[in-house]
Amino acid sequence: MFHSKEPAWSPQRLTGDPHADPGKPERVRAMFSAIARSYDLNNRLHAFGLDVLWRRRTVHAVMERLGRTNLRGARVLDVACGTGDLSEAFADAGAEVTGVDYTPAMLDLARDKATRRGRRRGLPPRYEHGDATDLDQPKGRFDVVSIAFGLRNVGDTDAAMRQFRRVLRPGGILAVLEFDQPVWGPARWFHRLYTERIMPITATWIARDRSGAYRYLPRSVDTFLRPEGIAQAAVRAGLQDPLVERLSMGTCAIVTARRPSV
Repeated sequence: MFHSKEPAWSPQRLTGDPHADPGKPERVRAMFSAIARSYDLNNRLHAFGLDVLWRRRTVHAVMERLGRTNLRGARVLDVACGTGDLSEAFADAGAEVTGVDYTPAMLDLARDKATRRGRRRGLPPRYEHGDATDLDQPKGRFDVVSIAFGLRNVGDTDAAMRQFRRVLRPGGILAVLEFDQPVWGPARWFHRLYTERIMPITATWIARDRSGAYRYLPRSVDTFLRPEGIAQAAVRAGLQDPLVERLSMGTCAIVTARRPSV
């Protein structure tokens, strides 16, 4: 049981597998509530701006799998949408976007961002509170379901995958953008030094964080599924034709899969 007066992720708790923690959903929500205000700044600084390119590539990967040059008229459900960066990228491509997240503080920032940006064409994303493992959306409603850097934060990956399949229309595309480890030895060594030693200190200082969020991040990546494991989870849920595309020497990967047409 998680008590709000304790850190969401203490060093002692992270010696084990955070994905096996029975209080993980509540800990994740407390963690994101604590870092919400500095979340975008830390993302841009510590990904060197590459996170913007990764999200754009995810949108283009979806369009390629759908055989389209834009997403006008397409319905997109962006799960674990956070502050709305991927939701906005899909909206920029013309899609009708619904973003859902488990943390109200993140949704507040996403709504503020949509209001500040305005939009010359198309509609801004619409944001709702939601749980990836128990979505409120109706069966077969969406052409695309996406989740960026959020699948490892849900309580039950297989349950989430089943929900993603349920709300996709036949022929619809699932897109998962998630962190991984570089496969080239020197890049992997530097990546581990950066994510496990340098980034937790600097990101924690910027966020004034006491939740342990930036100690949880590298540990949650180390103990989560690799991209091929995510692809297998999609297949177990009834999706097909998974594809894995690694980005930035394997720092992260896009996994896409299709709901069968029949």
